[in-house]
Amino acid sequence: MSSNPPGWGTPGVGNGWQTNPGPGTPPPPGFPQTPSVGYGQQGIGFAREHPDGTTVLILGILSLVVCQVLGPFAWIKGNSALREIDANPGMYTNRGTVSAGRICGIVASALMILSLVFVVVIAILIAVAGSSTT
Repeated sequence: MSSNPPGWGTPGVGNGWQTNPGPGTPPPPGFPQTPSVGYGQQGIGFAREHPDGTTVLILGILSLVVCQVLGPFAWIKGNSALREIDANPGMYTNRGTVSAGRICGIVASALMILSLVFVVVIAILIAVAGSSTT
């Protein structure tokens, strides 16, 4: 007679126990308990993409390619989306998408600031050069 829990069968090859004993059968002593919530779930369903993930990525790409003014919006929206993703780990699957859009927004914002500084410096140099010739 075996001292194994019901449904676990006899020790076998590999992990020492028969696999797939059936639903609801507890694991034998010493085996880790499996959580009731599976990977990517928070008790309310499967993990899904953050609703702002694609928006942040599109804003970030457009800020680099078309209009740098969109950069700060991608940066700010990406920060808030990342806070929500970090507050609920396992609930959202597209952290990389949000991070990429946020980084594009940061780069576009930096380029916009550098462009503005360049324009201001050129304007000051033109004003100084124009006033010194007269």
